[in-house]
Amino acid sequence: MRRLHMIPTGTKIDFIGKKIAFFAFSFCLIIASIGIFGTNGLNYGIDFKGGIMMEVRSNSGPADVGALRTQLSKLGLGEISIQEFGEPEEVLIRIQRQDGDEKAQQAAVEAVKSELHDTVEYRRTEFVGPKVSEELFMDGVMAVALAIGAILVYIWFRFEWQFGMGAVVALIHDVISTIGIFALLGMEFNLSTVAAVLTIAGYSINDTVVVYDRVRENLRKYKKMDLPELLNMSVNETLSRTVMTSVTTLVALLALYILGGEVIRGFSFAMIWGIVIGTYSSVCLAVPILTYFVLRRSDDEDEEDSEIEKVEGEGAV
Repeated sequence: MRRLHMIPTGTKIDFIGKKIAFFAFSFCLIIASIGIFGTNGLNYGIDFKGGIMMEVRSNSGPADVGALRTQLSKLGLGEISIQEFGEPEEVLIRIQRQDGDEKAQQAAVEAVKSELHDTVEYRRTEFVGPKVSEELFMDGVMAVALAIGAILVYIWFRFEWQFGMGAVVALIHDVISTIGIFALLGMEFNLSTVAAVLTIAGYSINDTVVVYDRVRENLRKYKKMDLPELLNMSVNETLSRTVMTSVTTLVALLALYILGGEVIRGFSFAMIWGIVIGTYSSVCLAVPILTYFVLRRSDDEDEEDSEIEKVEGEGAV
């Protein structure tokens, strides 16, 4: 039985030799992302800006989300997000916060009710104030920061602190570039996007750990091999697995992006970008950074081997 290889066996790509080019590209990408974020900012969704949430249930079977979106967009209330909520008949309507006080918010609710008439049953209506939205934003930032910190600790204990630094640099690169692409395209940035960023971090570190495992194995196996050569060999040995995993994941995400509808389009796009940039950072950043550290090549097994050789030598004498 023949195995599928997207990368030919025995590939010898000099990733370490191109590390300066990779570092320069990533540096420019991060600077550009920070600059675009500072200039354009993010198009925050209702979760982070505040607004109105209405849970309704269709009286005529499964709700037609597309028709509802078209119908309510004519009201001139700004950003309106509509998605199924639980059963097919139930829909969650989110409307951006209106200019003015509570009366302005209530007027928006009445406008929606006047447009939908008695075609739906109103289950719940809530107002998300600026304080709540600010708390949600800070919680999202805290979640990303804690995830990166936890990953640093995990890599530190599983490998060494040098590996942990390389992994965190790659993760920060992925997060900043994702924020930059959302600022550039003006796509909505909401809680689902934060969830996508956390998923990207998990996916990226999974790829990085696979490569780092091979690096650690080769460090013990080839103690006299030059570090750049050893790192290149480790990346090339795991390259087929990395590319295969990324491509199969991208196929599923592209299907979600094209066929999944408007509700999950932002999440799908963030994941697609994250898979691409995460694969790049795992191979082209996380590993080449190790060349600037002194990596330990001995372990307890080597000490045991030395003791055995010493005992055998004494016996021979």
